[in-house]
Amino acid sequence: MTRSWTDSDELPYWLALVRMPGVGPVTAQALLEQWGSPRHLFEAESTALQEAGRLSATTRAYLRQPDWAAVEQDLAWLAHPLHHAVTRQDELYPPLLKQIPDPPAVLFIQGDPHTLATRQIAIVGSRNPSTSGERTASEFARHLANIGFTITSGLAVGIDAAAHRGALAADGLTVAVTGTGLDQVYPARHRTLADEIAAHGALVSEFPPGTPPRPENFPRRNRLISALGLGTLVVEAAVQSGSLITARLAAEQGREVFAIPGSIHNPLARGCHALLRQGAKLVETAHDVIEELGALAAWEEGRATPRAATAAAAVDSHEFTSLLRHIGYEPTAVDTLVERSGLTADQVSSMLVVLELHGQIASAPGGLYTRIH
Repeated sequence: MTRSWTDSDELPYWLALVRMPGVGPVTAQALLEQWGSPRHLFEAESTALQEAGRLSATTRAYLRQPDWAAVEQDLAWLAHPLHHAVTRQDELYPPLLKQIPDPPAVLFIQGDPHTLATRQIAIVGSRNPSTSGERTASEFARHLANIGFTITSGLAVGIDAAAHRGALAADGLTVAVTGTGLDQVYPARHRTLADEIAAHGALVSEFPPGTPPRPENFPRRNRLISALGLGTLVVEAAVQSGSLITARLAAEQGREVFAIPGSIHNPLARGCHALLRQGAKLVETAHDVIEELGALAAWEEGRATPRAATAAAAVDSHEFTSLLRHIGYEPTAVDTLVERSGLTADQVSSMLVVLELHGQIASAPGGLYTRIH
């Protein structure tokens, strides 16, 4: 067949590597370490491949005759200006992913690939959450996005979708890691949400275009959700759930794990309670997450994102100064502040997070706030 690339192009060989039968991320990484590049691997002599020892007869047959037609289809998908493929040798490849034992050889991205270099936190949970859990996920995502975090999740129904939407509501960045090729959306009802995420962040997959939503893809997807971020926050989860798999992977990857407690009568709180017994950090506010991750120290060293810097400057604005005047040295409820300030509950909640992060106020039990200075 006629190929659409030149002899100097390396990307087609990376794409062929991803489609190699019987080769997962660990084996692919070992092959790259041995051969230096996918091109050298595909151009290796049959006897050298035979001596490699770790490849099956089917895999060696594929190396002799790769599926170039599928590679051409991948290249056609990549011709779209918002579609990208980032290899492990690319400068845009997320450094945190290189730390795990099984990093993907190639990441397929729809949206802005630079989003993957931002400071991320994963928010995951039940596909059938309570109304309260869904609201909590959205509020945490909105507050964390407001202060410069990119919200990462898995595009699933329930907590995942609420987290993505919370970040979008704050005009923040969000990343969705999928268990399919990016030429399709799963679940299909989230097509509009996926388009919004691509426009305000990125859709990411290690699976090439054309990959359907196979059950075995989603545990693999979960390890990327946890690996991309500094920590994983579990909002609601049953004892047996994919969210707990993501949390376990986060712990194994050296990331922080956070869990929101709930009622002992709520089955969806049992997974979070199990995580807390295993050492996860109990959080009640977005500030609890920030404190544990040490993000404030990073900002003080001048590494703040533009959005975080904007939030810092906002503390001196008229709106924040006005709200601060309504907060006394006695515990004050959010509803009281809404009534006194004339602002909406969402506006007050977001502003309180920023004021607390900058040491102007402190949270008290019962969702109350007190002024410090």
